Amino acid sequence: MKLNQLIAKPQLVKMTLDDEETVQEFGEAIEWWYWDRQPLEKFFKIATGDNQGETILATMKEMILDESGEPLLKEGDSLPNKVFLKVVAKMSEVLGK
Repeated sequence: MKLNQLIAKPQLVKMTLDDEETVQEFGEAIEWWYWDRQPLEKFFKIATGDNQGETILATMKEMILDESGEPLLKEGDSLPNKVFLKVVAKMSEVLGK
């Protein structure tokens, strides 16, 4: 296979938190989007950050998108900690593959 056969534009992919606890608490699943291909710079930022926790969370915030591909969390916005941690965990599963 030639390397150029693997080149493609990133696609928006929908993710869903549909575990029993989340659905019970909010009455439905929670969904967001992410790009299926991420720049390596984001991975390096996570891997080499001076303050690991803050770097990971800041990078994840950039990667959690709405259906038009825009970051969901703007300056000063936040999610409930429990939901945000579940979203980060779910994103980490996908990004690790």
